[in-house]
Amino acid sequence: MPHLPLRDQLPHDLLDVLNAVGQKSQPFLVGGCVRDWLLGLQPKDIDVEVYGCSADTLIQLLTPFGKINLVGKSFGVIKLTLQSGIYDFSLPRRESKKGKGHKGFIVEADPHLSEKEASARRDFTMNAILYDPIEDTLIDFFDGAQDLKNKVLRHTSNAFSEDPLRVLRGFQFAARFGLKMIPETVSLCESIQSEYATLPQERIWMEWEKWASRSTIPSMGITLLFETDWIKHFPEIAKLHELPQDPEWHPEGDVLIHTKHCLDALAQLPAWQTASHKERTILMLATLAHDFGKASTTEFAERRGKKRWISPGHEAAGGPLADAFLQRIGSPLAIRENIRPLVENHLYHHSWNNSGPSGASIRRIARRLTPGTIHQLCMIMEADHLGRPPLTSVETVDRIDLLRQKADELELARKAPKPILLGRHLIQQGEPPGPTFKAILKTAFEAQLEGYFSDEAGAIEWLRAYLTKNK
Repeated sequence: MPHLPLRDQLPHDLLDVLNAVGQKSQPFLVGGCVRDWLLGLQPKDIDVEVYGCSADTLIQLLTPFGKINLVGKSFGVIKLTLQSGIYDFSLPRRESKKGKGHKGFIVEADPHLSEKEASARRDFTMNAILYDPIEDTLIDFFDGAQDLKNKVLRHTSNAFSEDPLRVLRGFQFAARFGLKMIPETVSLCESIQSEYATLPQERIWMEWEKWASRSTIPSMGITLLFETDWIKHFPEIAKLHELPQDPEWHPEGDVLIHTKHCLDALAQLPAWQTASHKERTILMLATLAHDFGKASTTEFAERRGKKRWISPGHEAAGGPLADAFLQRIGSPLAIRENIRPLVENHLYHHSWNNSGPSGASIRRIARRLTPGTIHQLCMIMEADHLGRPPLTSVETVDRIDLLRQKADELELARKAPKPILLGRHLIQQGEPPGPTFKAILKTAFEAQLEGYFSDEAGAIEWLRAYLTKNK
């Protein structure tokens, strides 16, 4: 348990509010901030549950301290904006299941609800712990702190099965905190498989995005999907299970085992850990999808003088599969557009001979990856290489490093080349605007990628020669 009391890590303006509210009622910190504090992490998204007062009284108590947003007043949630941030203050709530799925609830604030009854509505025991900031004490009716210590993911009550989104929350929690779901909770998850279809796509994406951007052991989330049989909703991943690979090249096992090793390896790369939220999301999902194409291309055929399991063309085949998977889980278009070219080009480092990639080749791959980058591609290649334990290849590491080095030299590691020659240059050379512009500019860009010019002066010189030759 952390040495510092949680209240000592709270912003001063929030602590002032809690002390004032505590004079007329009982405020508790709840949910993720308490869990994260117990795990030794910096608490985020601080939520406060207030017992013993009405919504109107709570509003009166909060109003002197900052801006009040009453958007959630009908079910007991009030947002308070302070200088240090925005905080949710809520009343205890009763939830009545009236329909299918995540949204099939009637939620009513009940200030007279007991702490234990209110805590029982939470999904997992680790999220059902209350912290009293006035007395600096924990109230833990369901032994959530012990479950955290034991790395156990356990449902708080049988009401867990009323909300199917909790299965996907468990999926990303397992990956973020290295938790193993107990058999009884697994059974509850299995019992509500059919409810997946009732989940809003935006909520499905929200849980996948947390898995992709915050995981420490991402394979544990994938394992949970298989254990609960929710993997049937993600067939591109399901098909990797028991999909054979040649043991000489992949001693670790089937494609699923390889993919899980790759995911965990990526999560350990310092470059991934320090990347932006969006880039971590892109890289993790691209690594998950990088071998989707093997499901349709794997065959037992001759290669290097003997029969082997091979998957020719799986990179290209994986692009559409990655796209379909990402679209179904609600990924934004910008994420999908970034991931597909990374999947389709993840073996690029095996495409050149011993002399290394040419400048033209690097310019072309940088262009082909757009909006992805060579920097991102190298991280996926590195994770792919580390996903074959205990096998490692000095040659593969050297090839990835060489690509990084040459891309850096060409200033293309994190961006694609842009056309140097533009329409205005054609006009300056006396070319009237018209349908030929597009063809000339396309030819010019191809010449640029091949290295015929690298600056504006060289582009104009090339243009003059081109126009003279084609008059």
